[in-house]
Amino acid sequence: MSGPVRQDKFRVEGMDCASCAMKIDTAVRRLGKQISDVNVSVTKGTMTVTHNGVEADAITGQLKKLGYKSSYIGANQGAAVAEPETEAHACCSGHDHKHSHDDHDHAGHDHASHDHKTHNHSHAHEQKQVQAKETSPLHMHDHGTDEDSKPWWQQGKAKLTIAAGTALVAAYLLGHFVPQYEIYIFSAAMLVGLVPIARRALAGARFGTPFSIETLMTVAAVGALFIGAVEEAAMVVFLFLIGELLEGVAARRARNSIRGLADLVPKTARVEKDGQIIEQDATTLALGAVILVRPGDRIAADGEIISGNSAVNEAPVTGESTPKNKEVGDKVFAGTINSDAVLRVKVTATAQNNTIARIIAQVEEAQESKAPTERFIDRFSVWYTPAVMILAALVAIIPPLVAGGDWNEWIYKGLAILLIGCPCALVISTPAAIAAGLSSGARRGLLMKGGAVLESAGHVTAAAFDKTGTLTEGKPVVTDIIAFGSSEEEVLRYAAAVEQGSSHPLAVAILKAAEDKKLALPQVHDGAALGGKGVSGTVDGKAVLLASPKAIAAKTSISDADQKRIADMNDQGKTVSLLMIGDQLAGGIAMRDEPREDARQGIKALQAQGIRTIMLTGDNRRTAEAIGRDLGMEVHAEMMPADKRRVVGELKADKQVVAKIGDGINDAPALAAADLGIAMGGGTDVALETADAAIMHGRVTDVANMIDLSKTTMANIKQNITLAIGLKVVFLITTILGITGLWPAILADTGATVLVTANAMRLLRWKP
Repeated sequence: MSGPVRQDKFRVEGMDCASCAMKIDTAVRRLGKQISDVNVSVTKGTMTVTHNGVEADAITGQLKKLGYKSSYIGANQGAAVAEPETEAHACCSGHDHKHSHDDHDHAGHDHASHDHKTHNHSHAHEQKQVQAKETSPLHMHDHGTDEDSKPWWQQGKAKLTIAAGTALVAAYLLGHFVPQYEIYIFSAAMLVGLVPIARRALAGARFGTPFSIETLMTVAAVGALFIGAVEEAAMVVFLFLIGELLEGVAARRARNSIRGLADLVPKTARVEKDGQIIEQDATTLALGAVILVRPGDRIAADGEIISGNSAVNEAPVTGESTPKNKEVGDKVFAGTINSDAVLRVKVTATAQNNTIARIIAQVEEAQESKAPTERFIDRFSVWYTPAVMILAALVAIIPPLVAGGDWNEWIYKGLAILLIGCPCALVISTPAAIAAGLSSGARRGLLMKGGAVLESAGHVTAAAFDKTGTLTEGKPVVTDIIAFGSSEEEVLRYAAAVEQGSSHPLAVAILKAAEDKKLALPQVHDGAALGGKGVSGTVDGKAVLLASPKAIAAKTSISDADQKRIADMNDQGKTVSLLMIGDQLAGGIAMRDEPREDARQGIKALQAQGIRTIMLTGDNRRTAEAIGRDLGMEVHAEMMPADKRRVVGELKADKQVVAKIGDGINDAPALAAADLGIAMGGGTDVALETADAAIMHGRVTDVANMIDLSKTTMANIKQNITLAIGLKVVFLITTILGITGLWPAILADTGATVLVTANAMRLLRWKP
């Protein structure tokens, strides 16, 4: 190919099944060598064409000849030639994102080192975002076709079906009064529905798809006309149109189920401008704008709270039923509901890039990625249809030629086999279930990047978790206050006083504990961080030192009983800082990064499914083993990113199907090596762009839920395939035996299509 490569995106109407997609793909590729790739999405009702110089009008014209109305959406210059990254976030793989809580590490809080790490982490993450924006395909979130917005009875297929049904009823009435003209009346009624079908069959044959469902239908109907079975032929055409209509309604329902998320975002926002509050279109909100969100309002954009404290109901986005308390500095998502108090929120993402818009993009892209079962069915159907036509011809010809059978009888049976052979139900059995499963998961905060991911999740036999920020909250909290020579309240008050102004995670934990107890903190004078030792200052005229046990032991003696108490807490994975007031040991504070509320439940749920659970962490062994004991799982501690990848490789070599669950950055090598990489997060770029799947609201229980959804979807697919093939086998036998004829054959196929689609749609109601 020569010239600039570009992608053009088109909206295609009337495309409701995999067979349609195959015909469209084949026809567009026939436009010439300038077409390098065609990606047709039935779920989205779109087609993306990669080429180097084909006019959009030529593409829409080709689709018009094929019988599909299409419109040009937009172009994405150069997207097709962007080089993908070979390993997600590889630049960050050396940064093990953790807090070390060993008592020797804490001593001086090491503020400079902590801030430097945070800066590097952010810088690498920003680089990734920039790269993503430069190389990722353009997402154009139009809201469906004109057809999708109409009631089903006003759509083209419905009008044709109603016309054919009306003609059939009229034929029965007229045939009753003038029976001598019945053959002509029913022929005319049949042609009302058959002409559009035959036109599509001829167009398909002309553009590379001779063995289409429409071809089978046309041959069977015309054949029935020639052997005088016109009444049945008219009924067959009508039933076929009903099947197509129902298939279209089901496809639109699946297409609109995820798009309904877009309606969660309010259309307008209250924006602060020059001291005034003005109403503004939410789609035009700029980065950095400040919006006012009243109690009961939906939040109009992703953002960060700059003032206010309120409970926010995130159920519309994450599926989490319990509202979360949000305060200054916390992130909020578009579409969530503010419950209690007024919030001022600074916008951090535009409408085109907010959490909901990106969930929609993620799921739509995922639904284009086919599962192995779906790819097999597609390949199977290519050979299946010609095989059915050959079988039908043999049934029609061989018995009369070889055994002297009645020509009319065996041609009739051959035509019935053609209709039984329509692969509609079989072809739709897998994609309908996959689309519904992906949509259902996304609406509950479980994002999977394609049918292959959804299918593979159910085969997982080992789940390897990162610790910090995955199994735990990612930030330490005060677990114990130890009083030696002072009261617990006084120990916490003085410790928090010398930590004022620090952003170190352990300092933040102490200050939060003091805030929760509503302690009034005295002023600190001459505050200082003592490198490698602790922090000090003068509080209420007294010298105060908060430091590690090792640093305190150099200044005063610690009794054997107190040392044992501290050692016991260290064995529980807790960091202990001791407090001296003057020259007296006043007490101590123990802190730990605690497991998430649902971590124990989530691990037990996986173990109940027979899945092995392992912790892979860079944290110190004592802390890791303490958390591991609490949760009841295997522990591998003090691991570098390469070590985590090695363990995943060893598990795979042991014939395990491995899911790696982490934060999406420091675990990049292990996520890439695993059979299934799952990123934990709250709608961040990392959670949406890294790994094979993302758990939006960071619940450990959702790993088991994702596996359950996979198993439920695969069971649904097996039911669908069994139903589709089972009905065909039954009617094939009854037709050859002469028990059933033409219209029961097409009714069986139409019925199977409806049953398969309805069964797949049940997945939209799946709940964890």
